[in-house]
Amino acid sequence: MSRGRNSKMKVIHIISGDLWAGAEAMAFNLLRHLQGYPELDLGIILLNEGKLARKLRSIGATVHVLDEKRLPFWDIVLRTRAVLRSSGAVIVHSHRYKENILATLASGFNRSIKLIATQHGLPETAEDKRTVTNRFVAKANFNLLSRYFTATVAVSSDVRNYLVKQHAFREGSVEAIHNGIDIPETRLSRTGAGPFVIGSSGRLFPVKDYPLMVDIAGAIAAANVPDIRFALAGDGPERPRLEARIQGYGLQEQFILKGHQEDMDSFYRGVDLYLNSSVHEGIPMTILEALARGIPVIAPAVGGIREIITDGVEGFLIGSRNPQDFADKCLLLRDNGELREKMAKAARARAEQAFSADSMADRYYRLYRRVAAPVRQQQWHQSGAVTLAQ
Repeated sequence: MSRGRNSKMKVIHIISGDLWAGAEAMAFNLLRHLQGYPELDLGIILLNEGKLARKLRSIGATVHVLDEKRLPFWDIVLRTRAVLRSSGAVIVHSHRYKENILATLASGFNRSIKLIATQHGLPETAEDKRTVTNRFVAKANFNLLSRYFTATVAVSSDVRNYLVKQHAFREGSVEAIHNGIDIPETRLSRTGAGPFVIGSSGRLFPVKDYPLMVDIAGAIAAANVPDIRFALAGDGPERPRLEARIQGYGLQEQFILKGHQEDMDSFYRGVDLYLNSSVHEGIPMTILEALARGIPVIAPAVGGIREIITDGVEGFLIGSRNPQDFADKCLLLRDNGELREKMAKAARARAEQAFSADSMADRYYRLYRRVAAPVRQQQWHQSGAVTLAQ
């Protein structure tokens, strides 16, 4: 008895793909590793051409681009619905609020299609400056997920607890799965002697609070410590504000805004210490990348960062937002090469043991199997009934 296309589980991912940030990097790592599961038949719908589309095609993934810059939203809904029907999709996996809406509408509330979403972090509207509109959008997103989605994946236990306690998600509908990355075969060695470099990377957005990083640099400069440089990779709307702050401290020669970097390995090779300054994080891919390359991390004790770093082991967690507290730990690691090397080894081991892309993909695969089991069982029986009747 043949089960035809039901012999594989069809999973469609819906991702905006309008930029390359942590969510896109996580989705690429996940999809690349899920391709190795013979039971899965993966499809990807992107709403924009860009780096994610190029990288997915480079690994042979099937990508449908429904360009939101060109197509009306309802046209995208209808085209997505056509893809779901023609492919026999069992699961639709979406990654942000806009994609969550699209998944809901395109599935047509069809119970044979199970909806899964990944919540990559808390909404940036959780800051004090949030607007009424942003609060409404965040609340609407959580209402959508809790009512119509079979499962929501939180990238950290912190995010999971927030959804359950603050937005009344059923505990059984939310699963915490940490992000994962590909672990380099060896630790990266710092290239060249030169000054001690404290680096960071990410979108230049308010939630990242890079002005705090500049203030930390200012605190270190005030201590008249020679041969320390700061390097920040990334672009975004906060750049003019950062440039003005850097100039205010007179740090134009010590603090370099490197802009977007295609070759992040080269960036990490030039960094002795990784610094995060975010107001909140889920499971930041950049911290995982730094750990995997054997770079100690100093970061605020917020969000999912507390699930990555053990204070005093792979780096330091700072319980305040006082620049001097960060600066003191930076100088401690700058001056203590033995401690820095010990933390570098622990950082690499932590990434290998807990944050590999293989482990992440396996947990998503097992979630897909659990979610799809009732649908696939029904399809199997229907397929068998037709075959026997013939």
